[in-house]
Amino acid sequence: MAGGVAGGATALVVQNTVSGDLGRWAGWLAEGGLGAEVVRAYEPGARVPDELTSYAALVVLGGGFLPDEDERAPWLRPVRALVAQALTDQVPVFGICLGGQMLAQVAGGAVEGRSGEPEFGSTRLALRAEAARDPLFRDLPQRPTAIENHVDRIVRLPAGASWLASSERCPYQAFRVGSRAWGVQFHPEAAADRLTRWDPARLTPHGLDRGALHHRALADEPESARVWRDVALRFAALASGRQD
Repeated sequence: MAGGVAGGATALVVQNTVSGDLGRWAGWLAEGGLGAEVVRAYEPGARVPDELTSYAALVVLGGGFLPDEDERAPWLRPVRALVAQALTDQVPVFGICLGGQMLAQVAGGAVEGRSGEPEFGSTRLALRAEAARDPLFRDLPQRPTAIENHVDRIVRLPAGASWLASSERCPYQAFRVGSRAWGVQFHPEAAADRLTRWDPARLTPHGLDRGALHHRALADEPESARVWRDVALRFAALASGRQD
């Protein structure tokens, strides 16, 4: 499904689960001049494109899979090929959660399932010194919040990657590969209301209450939305060739 900007640049967006959509980034990318063509790769008969020549950028969204869990999600193999192609051809990439893990793995890093402590709900991040020189993360607040929803994580960044942000429980929250590919462990596209769709049974074993997580995310949302809107607009400007 296409959306966004008539006659403008378009990003290919790979959606990996029913609930893991582009969220508020759909509007922000369009505001920044970048349309979105969404491939719901999990749907029977869906086809992931073979190449990126007609797209200005690639966005890979989250999902409850490891990046190479092809038996459960056979479309992940062609998506990895697109990520590799984007890195080779310098097509801008933004990978979210699973998408960020996939970028790390394709570029030579490592991901482990059920590694470290899980993170759920609005979480305080810490920007690192490298973020001050990054095209997307420069001049952001040093301690922004973002919604987390993961039990798997990156355990090694690719060689030469710029390490941009961490959290108390998960070191590799944001990174850049080369000059045009970003991966994040968190969900900048997710507004607080997405938490109301989470399965409480998944949270209870961790001693968490969905209502409490939603309440905290709502409190953090005004500041969080300003931060991740800026990042989305910067990515859109870079992908459409309008970045300063």
